[in-house]
Amino acid sequence: MSYYEPITYIVPEGDDGLELKAILRRRMALSRKLLSRIKLTEEGITVNGERRYTSVRVKTGDVVEVRMEEEDSEDILPQDLPVDVIFEDEHLLIVNKPAGTIVHPTTGHWSNTLANGVVHMWQQRGLRIRFRPVHRLDRETSGVLAIAKNPYVHQHISEQMKAGKVEKEYTALVRGHMEHPEGTVDAPIDRNPDSPHYRIVTPSGYPSVTHYRVVEQLEDAAVLAIRLETGRTHQIRVHMAHLGHPLIGDAMYGIPEDRESYPGGRHALHASRLGFIHPVFRTPLVFEAPLPADLEALLSRLR
Repeated sequence: MSYYEPITYIVPEGDDGLELKAILRRRMALSRKLLSRIKLTEEGITVNGERRYTSVRVKTGDVVEVRMEEEDSEDILPQDLPVDVIFEDEHLLIVNKPAGTIVHPTTGHWSNTLANGVVHMWQQRGLRIRFRPVHRLDRETSGVLAIAKNPYVHQHISEQMKAGKVEKEYTALVRGHMEHPEGTVDAPIDRNPDSPHYRIVTPSGYPSVTHYRVVEQLEDAAVLAIRLETGRTHQIRVHMAHLGHPLIGDAMYGIPEDRESYPGGRHALHASRLGFIHPVFRTPLVFEAPLPADLEALLSRLR
């Protein structure tokens, strides 16, 4: 049986005498579900290299290690596709997703996704890793995307997102002259009952909050830096349209003529910045992706 890189915790003086269970749950913050799963594996939980029951008490200096079995993405076809890697270590992969690429295979789109390329890249290096994106980007949205290499990392970043501790900033090119240099859109979003793929602002919807700041005001367009407080499907696109400033090139929520005149053929949205705490090393991480060539070209035209 083979395992991912272990997650390690060296017991400090203040934790001397605690039960191993408390170390795993409180200090290493394993969820109950993940802990139950790991306990079933032969070398899942060890103290100083030896398997131990979670009821034992640890001592200062003990090395607690958690190991998770390697998994394959058996349902994903490996394809030799370009992957723009921003950062990678044994626990995380951060990529710059191009516009027009779907993150994960779906019905009718089993190939040419980001997952197909990443799985191929890992297999070429002899790695067995399941493809676990921590969040998603729309097909037409480019930019920074985080992929967890094991369930522990996925759980921790997801929890940071739920707690509002992940910094996500987008660059958007929108129509019109912004009345205020910055602002917040606090408007609930839900599916349109007449068109399930379409989202609308409705009082009965889910709480949705978007913060924006004008980076550059052009004649009839603006460059915005956008930060999300919640992460609803199509949130930026819906909120900007609701504000009266739809994304340029947005065929669903914007101005149809934009789609025809904009050579990029997609909505002008880019995930430019992503920041969070490394789940294993507890260090702050910030990743950035520059504006892609098609949006730079559009910006030049607008100027």
